[in-house]
Amino acid sequence: MPDMDAGGFQERFYSSSDGLTLYARDYRPDEPAAAERLPVICLPGLTRNTRDFHPLALLLCRDKTGPRRVITLDSRGRGNSAWDENKANYNLAVETADIVAACTAFGIERAIFIGTSRGGLILHLIAATRPDLLEAVILNDIGPAIEARGLALIRDYLNSGRTPADWKEAADILLENHGASFTALAAEDWREMTLALYRDVGGRPVADFDPAIAEALRSIDFSQSLPDFWAQFESLIRFPLMLIRGEHSPLLSEETAREMARLHSGLILHSAEGQGHAPLLHLGNIPAAIRAILATCR
Repeated sequence: MPDMDAGGFQERFYSSSDGLTLYARDYRPDEPAAAERLPVICLPGLTRNTRDFHPLALLLCRDKTGPRRVITLDSRGRGNSAWDENKANYNLAVETADIVAACTAFGIERAIFIGTSRGGLILHLIAATRPDLLEAVILNDIGPAIEARGLALIRDYLNSGRTPADWKEAADILLENHGASFTALAAEDWREMTLALYRDVGGRPVADFDPAIAEALRSIDFSQSLPDFWAQFESLIRFPLMLIRGEHSPLLSEETAREMARLHSGLILHSAEGQGHAPLLHLGNIPAAIRAILATCR
């Protein structure tokens, strides 16, 4: 099992358009074989960070037949990126601008993007506003329509107020919250997820994001329809597109996945068996599916 903070990458910092210091991991930026191909940029979910992608990034950057530079990003308020004093800036429009700033900072004119959950919503906006940046897109358990039930579940467990006393309890909490939908995970996978989600502070695990991000979910009125991104999804239709859906996902319905496939005739739909929201991309046959779409790209 890889150490989430082990080598294999360069740590990079860059500035957002409003001056916030943001963090990225850059895998094999100077490798000649990887430089021959377009890079892969990975965008995490609502409260996730670069560590979420570490095992997958190692697989892709070290691929013997088609190695690629991989850049994984911490959104503002998550991981090693600075927390924003203006909590209203934790929104999709600002975070989309942060991704554009990252591309500028790292000299990326075009890339293959992987977006998990909220990261995938950001890709909907990039497709609508900066399509020149996109070569191909992989959406991890997200689409233009979000199931209210699934978002309510996320709101509830993020705001449960439970603080683990040690790393074992942190893993136990994750298993309690997600075990029913992540039947494919072994004990080492739960430990790996724990290391990705929590930061070590004085030997104790602490959730690695600004609590204001979770608090904002409390203001959602679930009696009203959630906003959708179907108009932005139309901009994704022109690109090679893969959709990975967790078999037990409460956030992305099978109906939405089918409608996406109807609108995008070339969409590659991959089911992450035994996983919920959001699938761990380095498990099972998911890496092979991702490699397959990467093989079709420059």
